[in-house]
Amino acid sequence: MAAISVLKWDPAPRVFAFHYPNCELNCKSQLIVNEGQEAVLVKEGLFYGPIEPGRHTLETKNFPFLTKMVASLVSNAQAAYTAEVWFLQKSVPLDIKWGTADPMLLEDPKYHIALPVRAFGQYGIRIVDSCRFLAMLSGRLPAFTEKTLSGYFKGIIITRAKTAIATIMTDSHCSLLNIGTKLNDVSTELERKISEDLAGYGMELRLFTVNSISTDETDASVMQLKKALAKKAEMDIIGYSYAQERSFDTLQTAAGNEGTAGGTMGVGMGLGMGVGVGSPMGNVMSEIARNINPSCVKHCANCGAELPNTAKFCSGCGAKVG
Repeated sequence: MAAISVLKWDPAPRVFAFHYPNCELNCKSQLIVNEGQEAVLVKEGLFYGPIEPGRHTLETKNFPFLTKMVASLVSNAQAAYTAEVWFLQKSVPLDIKWGTADPMLLEDPKYHIALPVRAFGQYGIRIVDSCRFLAMLSGRLPAFTEKTLSGYFKGIIITRAKTAIATIMTDSHCSLLNIGTKLNDVSTELERKISEDLAGYGMELRLFTVNSISTDETDASVMQLKKALAKKAEMDIIGYSYAQERSFDTLQTAAGNEGTAGGTMGVGMGLGMGVGVGSPMGNVMSEIARNINPSCVKHCANCGAELPNTAKFCSGCGAKVG
């Protein structure tokens, strides 16, 4: 096999590295490294370089490491040899997408219910240590395209995202329903963690962002929680509690039963007074009682409040009534 005279790489879009296996080289072989690239020679599993941009003649006086890489070059600088040649693209794509294909199931730190959460964003990477990059990944990936690299690190990113979201929301005691307010905090934490991970592979993370974090609006748990919160907000506006709401429902049921209206009203009123429903709810109950049967009401001698006929105490002033 004749020695290669000139070796170069014109990269395709979204490709980070390209491999020339088993190249026949000698002291006259020319290696052209374009701007924004680096080259690395590989022999017997060892990495030599990086070789910076420029036109290089692969002879020992230019690259002393060649004598270490190929023992025969020590005695014969003209000898031919074989080696792998890697070219690496060092430009920075800033729009590599990441996201959760399936929702992450996280416990809401405020309401303690598991909710499905999706997250999406983008990031950029730059190869800063070519030899380390190849040592860590050259045997693990079939090609070094954006697709294969993002696929390889997807598991790390999703795991980090799940941990960061759970930690930040728990620390702030913020519901996952309001997670959109924490985008910057989650982005900052994820960038810090993933930067550490990628550094171990000879890469630098650039401009990691979280564009969206949201719960799945069609999920039954999310819909149930939102319905409960809407009901709570309604009761807060009106000014009564869940216990009072249940008492009110009991009275409405009684209103539809003419035969037991008076007795049921007495029970409902007694329950209301027993749990301290208070004047606002007492007035509501009295109004319902009066509408059901006008003869079922009486008035407090102390304050004049209108009460169900079976009431033992006044819901307005607390006085005992006959």
